[in-house]
Amino acid sequence: MPSHAIEPVVISTWWFGRPANERAGEILLQGGSALDAAEAGVNMPELDPKVTSVGKGGLPNAAGEVELDAAVYWAPTRGVGAVAGMRGIARAVSVARRVMEATPHCMLAGEAARVFAVGQGFEEEELLTPTARQRWEEWKVRPDLAEKSHDTIGLLARDANGDLCAATSTSGLAWKLPGRVGDSPLVGSGLYADNAVGAAAATGIGEYILRYCASFWIVEALRAGAPPQSACESFIRWMAEDQPAYTEDMVAVIALNREGETGAAATKEGFEYALTRGGETRMHAGPYWPEFRRNNG
Repeated sequence: MPSHAIEPVVISTWWFGRPANERAGEILLQGGSALDAAEAGVNMPELDPKVTSVGKGGLPNAAGEVELDAAVYWAPTRGVGAVAGMRGIARAVSVARRVMEATPHCMLAGEAARVFAVGQGFEEEELLTPTARQRWEEWKVRPDLAEKSHDTIGLLARDANGDLCAATSTSGLAWKLPGRVGDSPLVGSGLYADNAVGAAAATGIGEYILRYCASFWIVEALRAGAPPQSACESFIRWMAEDQPAYTEDMVAVIALNREGETGAAATKEGFEYALTRGGETRMHAGPYWPEFRRNNG
């Protein structure tokens, strides 16, 4: 144990980050690891059918199948586990952790990921809820209907030992091509962590995020001495100036450094995140590109 008290911190994306943070915070206050906290926190939206972009209740691909992507990065050992395009198992982040702990690999995909999960004792279930099925059927009739379901749960945690963990889970873009994988399970894009520096995660249009290796970029900015808020805003600024059209869609990032400082930024208005310190969770509006561009000149 460290010689001085280290405050546990959790930060996660979107409105469903609140229950995720609250569950993760409970574990951290009981002395649990950031790894245990991150997994249990992300399980909350994965099992909530009201969340249409994560786990059970997630909107399906174009064929009407819910395919899940998830990952976990345990910074002390650089342990990585991920699943991509997995069907039938709601707690995708828990399967990702099992990949990390029970195999020599970092990622399993598609049917092989499902078979592995079942072999590890995970229960199969129907992930397509009646509500999600109805929206999919409406889309088949009216494919011109817009659907902005791309809200990954990204969660970063620091425990009382000062150890860091990053975790993600998502059902991906609604009506995506079967087999499409976004940024969320990809180390360096959807998430990244370094115990000596900090951690980051991303949410939004995965094709944009993975083209820039967003989370790795932000952690390297932390390594160079940038505060988390500055690192997040700098990444969004770089993307926005390099590809202005990307600001028409949502890309958002969060960061947590080893000192427990946090940051968040987005390409457009509407991003919110949950922050937990000392057992108290609060929601915050993420600064967005035109706003902080004006504020910072």
